[in-house]
Amino acid sequence: MSISLNSATIRGIDGVMVKVEVDLIKSLPSFSIVGLPDASVKESRERVRSAIVNSGFEFPLGRVVVNLAPGNIKKEGTYFDLPIALAILLITGQINNFEINDFVVLGELSLNGELREVNGILPIVIEARDNGIKNFIVPLKNAEETSIIKESKVYAFSTLKEVVCFITYKDVMPYSKEEKSKSIDNGIDFKDVVAQESVKRALEVACAGGHSVLLYGEPGCGKSMLANRVPTILPTLSYEEALEVTKIYSVCGGLKENEGIREERPFRSPHHTASTVTLSGGGSKLKPGEITLAHNGVLYLDEILEFKKDVLEVLRQPLEEKKIIISRNTGTVEYPANFMLIASMNPCPCGYLMSNSYFKQCKCSENEKKRYLSRLSGPLLERMDLFVFVPPVPLENLQNKNLQSESSKEIKIRVEKARGIQLERFKDKRIFCNGQMSHRDIMDKCNISSDALNLLDKIYKKFDISARVYDRILKISRTIADLDESKSINRSHVIEALQYRRFINKEII
Repeated sequence: MSISLNSATIRGIDGVMVKVEVDLIKSLPSFSIVGLPDASVKESRERVRSAIVNSGFEFPLGRVVVNLAPGNIKKEGTYFDLPIALAILLITGQINNFEINDFVVLGELSLNGELREVNGILPIVIEARDNGIKNFIVPLKNAEETSIIKESKVYAFSTLKEVVCFITYKDVMPYSKEEKSKSIDNGIDFKDVVAQESVKRALEVACAGGHSVLLYGEPGCGKSMLANRVPTILPTLSYEEALEVTKIYSVCGGLKENEGIREERPFRSPHHTASTVTLSGGGSKLKPGEITLAHNGVLYLDEILEFKKDVLEVLRQPLEEKKIIISRNTGTVEYPANFMLIASMNPCPCGYLMSNSYFKQCKCSENEKKRYLSRLSGPLLERMDLFVFVPPVPLENLQNKNLQSESSKEIKIRVEKARGIQLERFKDKRIFCNGQMSHRDIMDKCNISSDALNLLDKIYKKFDISARVYDRILKISRTIADLDESKSINRSHVIEALQYRRFINKEII
């Protein structure tokens, strides 16, 4: 008679329940694992054998067959070491059976029987909860992460021996999560930014509506400084958003030891030498890329024109659909990608195209400028919401000690108030900000005054803008109206929105 235990694996960023079935057949000694295991799962045979013997138990003589069901799903990782070892000890009678089907068992074993942490525990816990299982046997270092889901009962251990003692005597209480007060203060604040009021206003609009931003200006004008402070004015993560972020970082092994649910919005800033796979994700194990790691947060591309053009083009789908689908010969996965894109760039190769300084005159030829700007394709430019010129800061502002700037806390209050209006507007849909609206949502939910509509008609005909740009102007206008607490989009809101669609020497794009 075979023994089966509950375990799980990861597919993308979601957990998949797996039954670990073990049978012992009287035959010549052998140990095989079936059920589409990858190399890391097959290697568990040697780890399990050594862990059992070195923990003071006997490895059976005979043919040991392990089946990982369902057999049509590829199994990856080291999650199955502990359940395989326990199933072998159960089937040989070295430990007594108990309500093992009420538990999900996970963990990697060392050769001497120690339990090592595994990645991706959180999505497994969520999947097990959805399947009615709330008890977990996990490595001690995974206890904090496993206990994020309040309904779960976590039994955490350091060695195989400890797990066997728990099964035999049932004398261990569930892991008790220690409540920690988390105060997020990294010292970054908008009050450190001198002047630049127009840019800060644009970033406030972008954060209030979840819009993408392209900052451009000469070197040293403060583009990076402004971008790094954007997370400080974004709304606080909701529990559902924080859970999504924590799931992603759990799968990628990005959680710190004993770190619970992540409360900070992600801020990802990949280097311009990043490859397509680095940005979009993929590889042999279909891992999430920077786009997914920035989910519910910010993806900052500093000097965006230094990135390879084919790398930038992978941004098209996630910017439009808020998800990214990766297909490889090993399978297809869909990752969430609801991020706020902030990009910065110089207006020309030397950086001084728009400078008013006598000593900083642009020396680039027209062909050099065209080649430089052509790295941003038309379709990608259309998917950007706000184009914001960052002027250099005058010397008198830098030297003025009495110059006061708004703090991030003050700006964040207005941003969260505008987001609250949007959540109420779209409470019957899975839309959390204006940036996620479709054309139908704009028509159904956005009241536009006749003056604003007439102005949009003129702009549409004069500049021959696309339907996508037309919708983006309306989305930005709706966000500005929300910041003003106006129920309808007025002419003044459209005029401000149009200012954010001006890019270098172009009028409206």
